[in-house]
Amino acid sequence: MNTKNNFIETIGNTPLIKLNYPSKITGCNIYGKAEFLNPGGSIKDRAAKAIILDAIKDGKIKDGGTIVEGTAGNTGIGLGLVGNSMGFKTIIVMPETQSQEKKDALKLIGCELKLVPALPYSNPGNYIRQSKTLAYELNKSKKNGVLWANQFDNISNMNGHFSSTGPEIWKQLDGKVDGFTCAVGTGGTLAGVSKYLKEKKDIKIFLSDPYGSALYNYYKKDELKAEGNSITEGIGQGRITENLKYLVVDDAVRINDKEALEMIFKLLKEEGLFLGGSSGINVCGAIKMAEKL
Repeated sequence: MNTKNNFIETIGNTPLIKLNYPSKITGCNIYGKAEFLNPGGSIKDRAAKAIILDAIKDGKIKDGGTIVEGTAGNTGIGLGLVGNSMGFKTIIVMPETQSQEKKDALKLIGCELKLVPALPYSNPGNYIRQSKTLAYELNKSKKNGVLWANQFDNISNMNGHFSSTGPEIWKQLDGKVDGFTCAVGTGGTLAGVSKYLKEKKDIKIFLSDPYGSALYNYYKKDELKAEGNSITEGIGQGRITENLKYLVVDDAVRINDKEALEMIFKLLKEEGLFLGGSSGINVCGAIKMAEKL
């Protein structure tokens, strides 16, 4: 009988789905990990689970404690849901430019939402830096502990993918995997999955990067330089986070919004997959990787 003892156990073990159109045009077998089947609707549930469980183990938060995070949306949803299931309050600091759907979802979950201007990380008013300040201030008065989730520089994020996402992919493909790619927000997914898979086999790891991110130039030219912009949310990075310090990339590809949008609608109309912008970037990146390999 396939039953779960609690909400936490519903996170992960998502299926791989063969993407027929990308596979056909490349002559390769291209699979997408169906992370939208996580309870919070994204892969960020895994990071939330790993970060919170590690914090409990380390005594940083206990029953009735508070979680604080700066996020573009999906990690906040994951933290809010996991937090609710374990008796924690969640406060999310988010750039006011994020989609209304994500703001509404966070409020519906019961998170306290603080919207701030969209500013670069170098600015003290940046949403991540504001969340850190808020967490430290609250920790002075909250007796049950305040956890600043710090998804970008907390390597519990990467370790969570090393211990779950990577092994799942390896098992699902019976080890028959030649390459892996995805976009980067925090770097946790790509760093954790690639670390696990490269320990198993000499596979290729590609970064799929949107315009507006500095990582494509960093891995291709050793220069943190952003070019252009993108409508995608939650991916792209202008600095090397702690999670990214563990990442070994074999190559990087860059995808524009037109390519990503066309792929999203292609997969929706022909394969019934209802995906978002980052998935469009990922699938286009997988096609470019397949062509290079």
